[in-house]
Amino acid sequence: MSMGSYTLPASPRQEFAAGVVHCLPIVAGAVPFGFLLGSLAAKAGLSALDMGLMSALVFAGSSQFVAVELLDKGSAGLAVVGAILLVNLRHLLMGATLEPRFRGVPRARAGLALFFMTDEQWALALRRGPELTLAYWYGVAATLYLAWLTSTVAGTLAGTLIADPAAWGLDFTFIAVFLCLLAGFWRGVGSLPPWLASAAAALVVHALSSGGTWHILAGALAGGAVAAMQAKGPGQGQGRAQDA
Repeated sequence: MSMGSYTLPASPRQEFAAGVVHCLPIVAGAVPFGFLLGSLAAKAGLSALDMGLMSALVFAGSSQFVAVELLDKGSAGLAVVGAILLVNLRHLLMGATLEPRFRGVPRARAGLALFFMTDEQWALALRRGPELTLAYWYGVAATLYLAWLTSTVAGTLAGTLIADPAAWGLDFTFIAVFLCLLAGFWRGVGSLPPWLASAAAALVVHALSSGGTWHILAGALAGGAVAAMQAKGPGQGQGRAQDA
């Protein structure tokens, strides 16, 4: 809304609605992904209540997949908790990039908001840039949280009806969502070095660790390190200008 050259700031309700709308394409990919997780959890012996509590308290798709896989193999509770913490270590780096956006927000409010930080939410927050507001953040968070909770519980309830979720292509939805998010970050060839470093580190560590979860952390650290070096490079400003 504008009045001549002056632009009125959006109200919290408008910001919340914008967050909901921007999250809808992600929900389209997250629902089948959550359904897949729920069906795998049912096969691992988890009830709908178990899955609902896990989704409500952990709210992190990739680590929940790891947890369900470990529970299916009969791993100890501490091993499952440790694996979840390891997979989510990348959130330390992701949260650090949002510090300028949350500067001035009381710690309790910022902590509560960051509980809802997922890879998708983080990506939308970065794309929002300096205009990010708490109302927008919660518009995205509430939409994704409810969709995730509902789809994982529904998948658990219907888990026994699907013999092979991969045969329906449900296992590809997670990859599709992240490819779409990655495309939104493309700023030219200057975007490639962090991506390639992250992919190379993840592939190498995955090959060496024989199915562990260290490759997720390795990819995050390698990509973050290269991006940090790019930001401090002497020609960084010129590089961005060329990319634009």
